[in-house]
Amino acid sequence: MCPFNSAAFPDSLAIAKEGELTIGTIDDIQKLHIRSIPLGEHARRICHQEQSRTFAICSLKNQSNAEESEMHFIRLLDDQTFDFISTYPLDTFEYGCSILSCSFSDDTNVYYCVGTAYVLPEENEPTKGRILVFIVEDGKLQLIVEKETKGAVYSLNAFNGKLLAAINQKIQLYKWMLRDDGTRELQSECGHHGHILALYVQTRGDFIVVGDLMKSFSLLIYKHEEGAIEERARDYNANWMSAVEILDDDIYLGAENNFNLFTVRKNSEGATDEERGRLEVVGEYHLGEFVNRFRHGSLVMRLPDSDVGQIPTVIFGTINGVIGVIASLPHEQYLFLEKLQTNLRKVIKGVGGLNHEQWRSFNNEKKTVDAKNFLDGDLIESFLDLNRIRMDEISKAMSVSVEELCKRVEELTRLH
Repeated sequence: MCPFNSAAFPDSLAIAKEGELTIGTIDDIQKLHIRSIPLGEHARRICHQEQSRTFAICSLKNQSNAEESEMHFIRLLDDQTFDFISTYPLDTFEYGCSILSCSFSDDTNVYYCVGTAYVLPEENEPTKGRILVFIVEDGKLQLIVEKETKGAVYSLNAFNGKLLAAINQKIQLYKWMLRDDGTRELQSECGHHGHILALYVQTRGDFIVVGDLMKSFSLLIYKHEEGAIEERARDYNANWMSAVEILDDDIYLGAENNFNLFTVRKNSEGATDEERGRLEVVGEYHLGEFVNRFRHGSLVMRLPDSDVGQIPTVIFGTINGVIGVIASLPHEQYLFLEKLQTNLRKVIKGVGGLNHEQWRSFNNEKKTVDAKNFLDGDLIESFLDLNRIRMDEISKAMSVSVEELCKRVEELTRLH
């Protein structure tokens, strides 16, 4: 990366990547640029493939003058123009449930994998689905492999050069095999039962984290030598999950249907098998939004030499269209901001007199407990909107100058 200045591109930056050169500018005020792309139909899943410079979406279109009111498609879009360039229609009553861009062991090609379900009116739960493997050739979707499944394919993950699928109550691992005639196929290697509905799956190394419809988190491990998947630990609370993500080797983040977030920790140091088999709840927080997706990443340019550049972040999306950021803070910074939050609660009153501490308490049908190991970034950043008198009050209570407080909070705003 280096400065670049010319008549056509004043005060710009040139950024070189493998096989690509980008010239751009940094906004005077860093903010999100939002561009709406009218699709004319409802996009249910989306995936990007850098190699083919495309997006693939699972979409549904309402047919006003047809016997079947809905039609479902896999659409391929150019990632620059967002034009539809290829379409694969799904069968009647077939829904796209999951989509993934990945490659397999001993194969240099990059594929789109789509998991589907046949949602029949007479069935309470789908008993049939498909895994479809596509390659993009000349801007067109080409179906390479089709694999029938005994249920809905709720989640797909690239895993050790193979394909990991969540199909109804089962986690299933498939190998990418080459037939004698040169064609490819997905061959079942092993699986794991024991879920109500395995809806959300994330992986890290040989570990698999599963978010269940009703049974919260479970942690599985893939054993190469035995070719088997076994349960290592689980959270025994009854949480109805809506999204899961792996924060690091030991901490896993979840969202559930009462608009709460929580984190659990793998207890590797436990003295007994029972202790090691239990995921410990270490963080709880009421967000007030129904989260349906977590993704590692950032909404802003992260400078590696800045303090905040080292802070890992997860982006979340909700069914109300909210996009938010969860940052994993260093312990010292967390303690400082927790103290600031406590003092801000005394100064800033909620709308209608709503108690902030009460609002952020983890709450479901079984319990209400104070928020733990989570901070409210919106409340903390509202310090910058206070008048000088209020700032001085908080500065005095914390024994930290107003300037230092402003600096620390402004650093936090650079995370989003």
